[in-house]
Amino acid sequence: MSKEKHKKIEQKGSYSAKDIYVLEGLDPVRKRPGMYIGTTDTAGLHHLIWEVVDNSIDEAMGGYAKNIRVDLLPGNKVSVSDDGRGIPVETHKQTKKSALETVMTTLHAGGKFGGESYKVSGGLHGVGVSVVNALSSWLKVEVCRDGYVWVQEYERGKPQYKVKKTVKSDTTGTKVTFRPDDAVFPKVEWNLKIIMDHLRQQAFLTKGVTIEIIDQRTLPAQYQGFYFDGGLLSFIRYVNKNEKPLQEDPFYVHKQLEKIEVEVACIYNNELETKELSFANNIYTPDGGMHLTGFRSALTRSLNDYANSEGYIKGKDDNLTGEDVREGLSAIISVKLPEPQFEGQTKARLGNTEARTAVESVTGEGLKDWLERHPADARRMIEKCLLSAKARKAAKAAKDTVLRKGALDGLTLPGKLADCSSRNPEESELFIVEGDSAGGSAKQGRDRRTQAILPLKGKILNVEKSRIDKMLLNKEIRALVVAIGTAIGEEFDITGLRYHKIVLMTDADTDGAHIRTLLLTLFYRYFPKIIEGGYLYIAQPPLYRIQKNKEIHYAYKDEEKDKLVKQLGKGGEEKGMSIQRYKGLGEMNPDQLWETTLNPASRVLKQVMVDDAAQADKLFDILMGEEVEPRKNFIQDRALSVKNLDV
Repeated sequence: MSKEKHKKIEQKGSYSAKDIYVLEGLDPVRKRPGMYIGTTDTAGLHHLIWEVVDNSIDEAMGGYAKNIRVDLLPGNKVSVSDDGRGIPVETHKQTKKSALETVMTTLHAGGKFGGESYKVSGGLHGVGVSVVNALSSWLKVEVCRDGYVWVQEYERGKPQYKVKKTVKSDTTGTKVTFRPDDAVFPKVEWNLKIIMDHLRQQAFLTKGVTIEIIDQRTLPAQYQGFYFDGGLLSFIRYVNKNEKPLQEDPFYVHKQLEKIEVEVACIYNNELETKELSFANNIYTPDGGMHLTGFRSALTRSLNDYANSEGYIKGKDDNLTGEDVREGLSAIISVKLPEPQFEGQTKARLGNTEARTAVESVTGEGLKDWLERHPADARRMIEKCLLSAKARKAAKAAKDTVLRKGALDGLTLPGKLADCSSRNPEESELFIVEGDSAGGSAKQGRDRRTQAILPLKGKILNVEKSRIDKMLLNKEIRALVVAIGTAIGEEFDITGLRYHKIVLMTDADTDGAHIRTLLLTLFYRYFPKIIEGGYLYIAQPPLYRIQKNKEIHYAYKDEEKDKLVKQLGKGGEEKGMSIQRYKGLGEMNPDQLWETTLNPASRVLKQVMVDDAAQADKLFDILMGEEVEPRKNFIQDRALSVKNLDV
């Protein structure tokens, strides 16, 4: 290579040994926090608490701890303490440092990677207290062990002094107090409800352990304690407290098979949706895995065997499918095993095949015995499943009709749909508009190249109370299904989505809010991947149009309107000023609708997201389900906090 060419390469940017960076200690965590905790938003922030609590739970699962306490402290600090054995403090042979410092400052260091310290543990990926230390601006660990309290403090993962032996102590345990680094987390703010829900869940999953949380950020401090002897039996009753169960008693089994502990509870409700929660070593696995697969297989086989033996069905042709036996089912599956293999750093799915075998065996054996001992409950369960099978066949016929009609019409879109000319889903938007009047204004005011308008007449069917066959008889829903392009049910295919922005655009009154809720229910129950993909939005049309002479402003809130009126009126003078309160989108001229709600440069859209699927599921059940009492209680509890209620 010529000297001139070599010089040009150096000018573009050097790449030699000095440009290869080796990240030592906890530096990789601070450099790429998302790799270790998934995200640095609210979920990632709270994950720090879960990691420390997991260590205490591991002590409890091993039978060494009975009490766990979480304190939320002023200054964004939080402390987690337990009465377990305490982290070892003697010198570690490999690192030549205190074992405590080694655990706190070294990735993949701990008592869970071998030996007999922990027969069952959740923290096998190395994402533990050392990562919490790395992502905290300050952390202090206090260990009661060997007759003394041992202390060490850190700043951004770096020890500030060697482990100190301080006062005498006749107890054992570990206390970790930390403050997340606001240089890593955009917003450091603890959410008491999120923490309480997680700790309650852990208490259900760990029988006989007391878990307390004390919020000391305000006076008086708020206290909540959890203790459950019933395990998943208590959990399943809590999850379904607002439901209408078909069984008098939930099915429950708790048994150890070889080295795997299996605990399962389930109950059928007079509902359509399925609720399945699965855990491995107390870690929630939102994507399920082998333990959930084993449960499903055992459930389907056991109910089919019982239905055949009792004459409810005749032969394999009439056998119930997995879809049939899961309608209305609420189930919780928990396994505890020595070496869980989680797929992904965030442990969303369990991969151990032996977990499937264990759960399938324990559930199958337990359910067979339970069905024989509870004939009345068994009959109601089978009748529910048979009704589901009948509805499945009717739904398939209805779906086939909708899809076949589209195919026979050459994929003709609904007549009321004013489609956009673009065929690129990434730039195409579908506005679902309330009423023909607003639909007319939107069609005239839109950008025809990228914006499609689908007006809906009246209120669509509440799908929370209806099966898919009845749902697809609804003309408005049918038009929406065809327009979206993904099909529905088992045929759903997200790659067929015709618009990457689907916008719900309803009036700013109670009827509009009701229609929006009905549409959200439809998308949540039947098009969840559209929400998960970030394709669903809610338009925010203005409430007021304020004009002073030729100057026009729009206000989206009462406070905003009051501020504008004051500014335009110069100290309260409102002469020559007109204030129009929009009751409906149909009152807007096409140019006003474009300027305020359709124009990407000036509109306000809210993206629909589901942070907590279980909580969302519960809320939809309460607000849109058959049971009146839970809905009444929900409204009464929140009556005083309602704002902008149209009367």
